Amino acid sequence: MGVRRAKPRRGGLNEPMNELDRWANFYLLTSAAAATLIGLLFVIITLGAERSVEDATAKIRMYLTPTVVYFASVLLLAALLTFPNHTRLTATLCICLAGVVGLAYLGTSLIGGGDKKSFGELHDWIPYAMVPFVAYGLLVLGGVLLFHHPQPGLTLAAVGMLSLLTLGIRNSWAIAIDVSTRPGRLNSK
Repeated sequence: MGVRRAKPRRGGLNEPMNELDRWANFYLLTSAAAATLIGLLFVIITLGAERSVEDATAKIRMYLTPTVVYFASVLLLAALLTFPNHTRLTATLCICLAGVVGLAYLGTSLIGGGDKKSFGELHDWIPYAMVPFVAYGLLVLGGVLLFHHPQPGLTLAAVGMLSLLTLGIRNSWAIAIDVSTRPGRLNSK
């Protein structure tokens, strides 16, 4: 009679999640990129404050806040996922929480926010409403999938994070172009 070998167990919900170790460089790169881009947005804000006229300031503010939120979402999630000794449960909660908070922010800012955004044309709705909705939805879906299939779940979360980062870069570029092409204030001297 032979000795029975125990089947190798897949990681439980409360065991350390080794799959995150393979993603460490990705999280470090995305967090560094998001932090740097947030810093560059402050430069854009400073330049915009010096150059813009009243109607441009409101428009820049309307597009700038969501962009900062996208970068901050990527920065926060990447920082959370680099914590040591994550379990599958804690990693799932971090990713899902980031996605749900992002979706809640989108809902409040697009539907019931204090500053009603006027996205009258489809080319405004795609980058400012649909793409962030899909990106935050990918985070939620990735978090849920991570519970049972870690690598595909982490891949979906990474796609969501890269989508938010890319969208933030696109919006930053649009804001920078808007600020730089507007004529400066008239001197009152």
